[in-house]
Amino acid sequence: MQKTNNDTIEHLLTDSRRLLFPSTTLFFSLKGRRKSGHHFLDELYQRGVRNFIVFNQVDTINFSDANIVLVKNSLQALQQLAAFHRSQFDIPVIGITGSNGKTIVKEWLNQLLEDDFNIVRSPRSYNSQIGVPLSLWQMNDTHELGIFEAGISEPGEMKRLQQIIHPAIGVLTNIGEAHNEGFENIASKTKEKLILFKKSSVIICNTDDKIISKALTKADKQKLFDWGKNTSAKFRIKKIQSDLNNTSVQFYYNQQNQTLNIPFTDKASIENSISCICVMLQLNYSFESIRLRLQRLSHITMRLELKSGINNCSIINDSYSADINSLKIALDFMLQQQQHKKRTVILSDILQSGKKENELYKEVAQLLQQKKVNRLIGIGEKISANEIAFRQIGETDFYSSPDLFKKNFHQLHFRDESILLKGARIFEFESIDRLLSEQVHQTVMEIDLNAMASNLREYQKLLNPSTKLMAMVKAFSYGGGSFEIANLLQFHKVDYLAVAYADEGIELRKSGINLPIMVMNAEVSSFDALLQYHLEPVIYSFHLLQLFDGFLKKEALQQFPVHIELETGMNRLGFPANELPSLIEAIRKSSFKIQTVFSHLAASEELQQDAFTKQQASLFLKAADEIQLSLNYYFLKHIANTAAIIRHPELQLDMVRLGIGLYGIDSSESHKMNLQEVSTLKSTIAQIKVLNDGITVGYNRKGVVRGKSAIATVCIGYADGYSRSLGNGMGKMMVNGRLAPVIGSICMDMTMIDITGIPDVHEGDEVVVFGKSLPVQQVAKWAQTIPYEILTGVSQRVKRVYFEE
Repeated sequence: MQKTNNDTIEHLLTDSRRLLFPSTTLFFSLKGRRKSGHHFLDELYQRGVRNFIVFNQVDTINFSDANIVLVKNSLQALQQLAAFHRSQFDIPVIGITGSNGKTIVKEWLNQLLEDDFNIVRSPRSYNSQIGVPLSLWQMNDTHELGIFEAGISEPGEMKRLQQIIHPAIGVLTNIGEAHNEGFENIASKTKEKLILFKKSSVIICNTDDKIISKALTKADKQKLFDWGKNTSAKFRIKKIQSDLNNTSVQFYYNQQNQTLNIPFTDKASIENSISCICVMLQLNYSFESIRLRLQRLSHITMRLELKSGINNCSIINDSYSADINSLKIALDFMLQQQQHKKRTVILSDILQSGKKENELYKEVAQLLQQKKVNRLIGIGEKISANEIAFRQIGETDFYSSPDLFKKNFHQLHFRDESILLKGARIFEFESIDRLLSEQVHQTVMEIDLNAMASNLREYQKLLNPSTKLMAMVKAFSYGGGSFEIANLLQFHKVDYLAVAYADEGIELRKSGINLPIMVMNAEVSSFDALLQYHLEPVIYSFHLLQLFDGFLKKEALQQFPVHIELETGMNRLGFPANELPSLIEAIRKSSFKIQTVFSHLAASEELQQDAFTKQQASLFLKAADEIQLSLNYYFLKHIANTAAIIRHPELQLDMVRLGIGLYGIDSSESHKMNLQEVSTLKSTIAQIKVLNDGITVGYNRKGVVRGKSAIATVCIGYADGYSRSLGNGMGKMMVNGRLAPVIGSICMDMTMIDITGIPDVHEGDEVVVFGKSLPVQQVAKWAQTIPYEILTGVSQRVKRVYFEE
C-alpha cells in the first residue's frame, strides 16, 4: 500500500501493550472480538512504530513515513511470514500437541536436551494461531533444535500450524476435554491434532488410548513410536511402581528389559516423563544418559496460588480457567491442605466442555463429593440452572453473575475454611479474590485522584515535548495503593512505571496495567515472574547480570528488555565507571536488550549540593554515551528525579522519574508548583473519657493529665504506621478543625489524644491524621523524618478509598 524505506524487522507485534522496540517492530493489525488492531495504529505510530500489516484501508496522510501493507487477512499474513521464516532453517523440530501437558513436555525436553543442542522453543505456552508464529520467529541460524507446541480450538487450525512448525518428530501428549466444544467429538479433535504430524518422520504417543489408536491412519502407523501396556507397543510398559518421591518404570524396548526412575509420582507427570523418554530414545540417547538426566527434571510452576484470607480462611486462587481436568488438579491441591476441616469451592460456569450441561454438572458434583467439598458457591447462569445436580453437597448457594455474588457477599459468612476460587477468565474472579483477601479496618486512607492528575499535569508542563515520564509507584505507590494509582497514570499516558520488587509489578499486571514496568530490585526468585508478567528488571551488578542472562538462555528468550543502573555518587547500587569496559563486553554477549541506562542523583533538592549534582550528571552522560557508541541500537537515558525536574531542567534527557511530587509534595521546596495534597489518613474515635488531674494515660504511665481533661482513644496505632515518635505530645491530630495533641505512648492499634476544649466531639467522630487540613510534611517534621517515610509507612491493613470529584 505504501512504502518509504527498507526497515530491518526484528520483532513481530500483535498486541500494542507488548511494544518494546518500536523502530524494528512490524505490527500486524488483527481482527478482534471487541477491538481490532486498527484502533491502535495511531497510538503505535506515535510511539515510534513505522511498519504495519493491515486488513483495512489506512489514511496515509496520518502515517507519512510509515511502511503499510494492505492484505485480505492479517492473521494469515502473520502465519505465512512465520512459515517462510521457518523454511529458511534446516534443523530438526519437535512438535508437541495434546489436551494437557504440552508445555510441561516442552520444558522437560529442554531440560533433558539443552546440554547437546542450542534450542529454540515456544516461550511459555505460545501455542495458538498467533502464539505459534511469534514462537517460530525466534528461530535463527545459531539454533540446532526446535521444540514447539501447538494448540487448537476448532477444525482447520492445525493445518496452518503444521505448515509453520513443520515438525520432524511429533509428540501427542494425551487427549482430554479441553476445547471440545469446537469439535463434533473427541475423535474428530484427535484427527485434527494428528494433522500436525502429516510430514513428520516419527509420531510419539500412547496407543493404550483407544481414541488415539483408532485415529491413526495407515501412514501414521508406519512412522509410529508408540508407548503403552499393549504388547505391540514399541516402548512396552511392564510395571509402574511409585513410592513417596519417585516412580520406577519397567519397560521392554528394542529387545531389552530396562528400568528408569522418574522423580514424580502423579499420573500426569509419569505420562509426560515417558513421552520425553521416547523422544530421547528416538534421538539415540543411551539408557544410562537418560537415567542420569531424568533426575534433573523439576516441576513446572503452575498457576495455583495459596494465601491467607479473611476470618482465618485460606484462599486457593485458580481463577485462570475452569474445566474438568484443571478442576481435578485444583481439588487435589485443596485436599492436600490441612489447615481447615471445612472446604468451600467457588465455581463459575464451565465453558467449552463439549458435554451436555446436565451430564457435565452431574460429573462436577460427583467430583466435589469425591474430594470432600463441604460447600459450593456456583456463579453463572449455567451452573445455577443445574442446581439440582448438587443436592448431595452439604451447603450450596448459586448466583447468576459475579456482581450478584458480591452484593450478597457479607451474608455468606466465610470463616475458618479453605476456599478454592475456580473460574473461567470471563467471570473475572479477581474481584472476588480481593473481597476474600481484604482486611476490614476502621482507619482508612483516602486518595484524591483528581489531585494526583492535577499534580501530574503540573510536572508535565515543565517537560520538553520529547521527554518521556516514568512514574514511581514502588512501595505500594508511596502508600497510596497499587492498581488504582497505576490505572490513573496509564489513563493519563505516562510512558513507564517503576516498582521496587517484582511482586508489585505482578499485582499491576493482574489488575490490567499494560504500561512498561521497570523492576528496580529483581531477585533470583522473581526471574520466572518477570517473564510471565512482562516486567523489565534493573541490572546493577555483574552477579545479577550473569544470573539473569543465564536464566534467559535457559528460557530460550532473546533481546529481553532490561535497564542498566550506573553508579555516579549515590554509592548504593550500580556499575561504577571503572567497570564500564567489562559491562559493555557482557552486554554484547547477553540475551537481553537495553531499554534504558540511568543513575540516581544523591542530593538534587539541595542548593548547596548543586556542584555535586552536576558532577554526577557529567559522569553519567560520559558513561552512557560510551555504552551507546558500543551498541548498534538506541536506548533511553534518565537521571532526573522529582526535585531535578524543577531545579535541573537541563537533566531531563530522554526521560525523567516522577515520584513524591505526584502525591503533592515538592521535595525541592521551590514553592513554584501548584501541588495538591493527595492522601488523607483518617480514623475514628472509639471512646471518650473525662479524667482528673494527675491521672496517667497509656503504657508505662507516660501520659499525665494536667487538669480535668477529655481524652479520646483513636483507632490507629504503630501497626497502622503511626510512628511511636509522635507520642507524648510530639504529634497532633485534627478533630473538628482543631489540633488535638497525642497524650501518652502510641499503642499497637490505638492512640490517645487530648480533645479538651474542642466542642461537639463524640464517639465515632472522624479524626484526620494527615491530609489537606494537616499536611503530611508537618506530621513528618513532628516525627523528625521525611514525608516519604510517613506515606510509605502506612500499613496495608489500612483500607484505601479512591475518589474523584
